[in-house]
Amino acid sequence: MQREAGPLRRYWFIFFAGAVMAALATDAVAADDASNKKEDVPKVAGKQPDGKEIFRLCGQKNPGHDQRSRFIVMLMDRHGKVKRSEYIRFWKDFGGRDGVSDKMMLFNILPNEARGAAFLRVARAGDQAGTVDQFIYLPALRKIRRVSIRDPGDSFLNSNLTYADVSKRALEDDEHRLIGIREIQGVQFYVVESVPKEAKPLYGKRVFWFLKSENWDNCVTTRIDYFDQKGDLIKDQFIQWQHIDGAWLWDRVLVRSRSNLTQSVFQITDAKVNVGLDDDIFSVRTLKNGLESIPGMAAEAKKPADKSAPTRKSAQ
Repeated sequence: MQREAGPLRRYWFIFFAGAVMAALATDAVAADDASNKKEDVPKVAGKQPDGKEIFRLCGQKNPGHDQRSRFIVMLMDRHGKVKRSEYIRFWKDFGGRDGVSDKMMLFNILPNEARGAAFLRVARAGDQAGTVDQFIYLPALRKIRRVSIRDPGDSFLNSNLTYADVSKRALEDDEHRLIGIREIQGVQFYVVESVPKEAKPLYGKRVFWFLKSENWDNCVTTRIDYFDQKGDLIKDQFIQWQHIDGAWLWDRVLVRSRSNLTQSVFQITDAKVNVGLDDDIFSVRTLKNGLESIPGMAAEAKKPADKSAPTRKSAQ
């Protein structure tokens, strides 16, 4: 597995060290003081890119053809109490075949009382782009149930992210405006404001911080600030990425709610991309048959918890 050195490592130190996290608690759009340096945006194909072009280059990265990984979720309440869940995760890009954009499966392996539960998400393409089908297997009932999303603002895995946050939005769904280039402790970021075009959006706007790197290939989303219709900051998200065989996927993510003071930490470990996952494993039949029914995965399900996952201290 290849990990990006240089700016990406420095970014991780900046955004996840506790002292600096406190310094970044101010609104992204309020960072216009004299300490923020502004520079010219490098040209792309002979022209200066605008907010939309920067969003396309930095915010839409190649996830590979498929992924297999261990997915850890840690939820911290306002009192510091942490609840941890762990999953084996499978994802595959279907590229619009049979009206499917991509599919994702989760098999719960921790906590022990939830072991055996499984989840399948099918994202639609074409005329049904933006809609999803979801199924869950509950081992206690030995039944597959279809799960409907009543509201895109519903919580994803009881975290501070919503289903809308983890779903794809088309580039044309928002108006993207480059606010400027900000510098924090020697690391520079493109800051782009994205305002939704729909009449009743979930957020009034989102502000994206993209790592300014030597080339566009390494420019990735590092921070997202979410604002309500009144312009108040309601939560912020900080992202560290993995770069594996040309594909980009999450490494660790921190999401902080400004209203209830809770935090959610996500971590992807043991990641492998482009492993040639069979289309047929992404089915409700596999949910019921369990992780052991997937070739080579029986031993994986029995691995102990990853001790390198974020702790209570590092999540703060």
